[in-house]
Amino acid sequence: MNFKILMGALLAFTMASCGPSGHEMQNLDEHKKPRFQYTAYSNDFELFAEADAFIIGEKANVLSHFSLLPDFKAVDTGIITIVLNVNGKESGQTLEKPTRKGIYSFDIKPETEGKGLLKFEIITDKGSFQLVVPEITVFASYDEALAAAERVVVPRTNTTVFTKEQSWKIDYSSGLPKTEPFGQVIKTTALVQSSQENEMIITAKTNGIVVLTENNMLEGKDVTAGQALYSISGNDLADNNFSVKYTEAKSNYEKANADYERAKELSKDKIVSEKDLLVTKNYYDNAKAVYDNLNKNFSASGQTITSPMSGFVKQVYVKNGSYVEAGQPIVTISQNKTLVLSADLPQKYAPVLANIQSANIRSSNDNQLYTFEQLNGKVLSYGKAVNSDNFLIPVYIQIDNKGGFTAGSFVEIYLKTLTNKQALTVPNTALLEEQGNFYVWVQVTPELFEKREVSTGNTDFVSTEIIKGITANERIVTRGAMLIKLAQATGTLDAHSGHVH
Repeated sequence: MNFKILMGALLAFTMASCGPSGHEMQNLDEHKKPRFQYTAYSNDFELFAEADAFIIGEKANVLSHFSLLPDFKAVDTGIITIVLNVNGKESGQTLEKPTRKGIYSFDIKPETEGKGLLKFEIITDKGSFQLVVPEITVFASYDEALAAAERVVVPRTNTTVFTKEQSWKIDYSSGLPKTEPFGQVIKTTALVQSSQENEMIITAKTNGIVVLTENNMLEGKDVTAGQALYSISGNDLADNNFSVKYTEAKSNYEKANADYERAKELSKDKIVSEKDLLVTKNYYDNAKAVYDNLNKNFSASGQTITSPMSGFVKQVYVKNGSYVEAGQPIVTISQNKTLVLSADLPQKYAPVLANIQSANIRSSNDNQLYTFEQLNGKVLSYGKAVNSDNFLIPVYIQIDNKGGFTAGSFVEIYLKTLTNKQALTVPNTALLEEQGNFYVWVQVTPELFEKREVSTGNTDFVSTEIIKGITANERIVTRGAMLIKLAQATGTLDAHSGHVH
């Protein structure tokens, strides 16, 4: 690997083994000048710049790579201005478009020596942005620049080059490890059930024969609120014939109503006493209550069963022509929007059940892992006693069905407990495993990466605790780690391969 052109941290350089005099510098080949590398981040952009040493009065090329965050894809449009500010004096250049996709090649000439900053003003169709690289030095001579470049320490062990042009073509990202509470993780399986408010069992309200309202009333069929599903008729029954009951109730109500109306008129002329009027009204009220109740839920032909909500038919309990009794289940309607996960845990976890605050869930349908935040999850309750059937303790979790979960199926669930312990964590996508040991790629520069062994702790299968190996200030590759490993296996690469100077 050509480490003379790869220098890490925020500064790096490429230099010849010996520096020429000031006069010889005028004819110095571009690739033999001291070069520095700069890295800067904002919420929207990553900058990686390779620049000639800034020497007063000398033109310096700044080859700048711009990536859009959080996707780390190349900036392909936009007006970018570079400004070098030293002691209040500025020099810069504006480019209307990239020199090459993602790359802007600037030429600037410093006017004064000293410490300053390098500022990039970016204008795109999404607005105006700014990136700043502090601690820029403009040197008085080539010898000063060469001496500063020689003081930069470059990692040479277990590193590999992966250019920005390469990372722009893959699913790549980098980031800092997180310091966050990270407690015990319990891995188990859970049964997926519809929540009670999203599911309803429709029962028969009278005895009779079930008759399908429409064909193909099958499980999984979509229904709308108020849609007729079945009817229950007792017209053909010798005993307990509901049609007879309905007709009798209607007749009693009509007679009681007529008697009451007549009694009210006669009471005005004192022909009917107040006592007889009250008795007549009592008969009327009772007959009306019986008839209204039957008329609300039934007709002369029987009971019509309608869907109380929009959803789908989850389960059918009867067949066309079956005899049912009042209170017997007919059909279950479900919406499947909100689900309840039921997990049974061994008794040894009883002391930590009260501390369960979150979970990660892996769907059996697509093997996709979902976080509590993605599914709007919450812990409903946990058992305070052991189940007598299996001697386990149940835990119930509610989620929104955003992952295509199927009621009645099982999912993997990783229950996370609350803790005051702060841990350094990295995404599981950042970890590489080799013969039981785990590694991450530590970013030296956005094009140079060091393979670092780490010791791991708990994992919730989204993030893993790092016990030692990296610090919170070291940026690591969070996506694309395997492809960098493959690039390392193919051999040494030139850090400037594909770059335009």
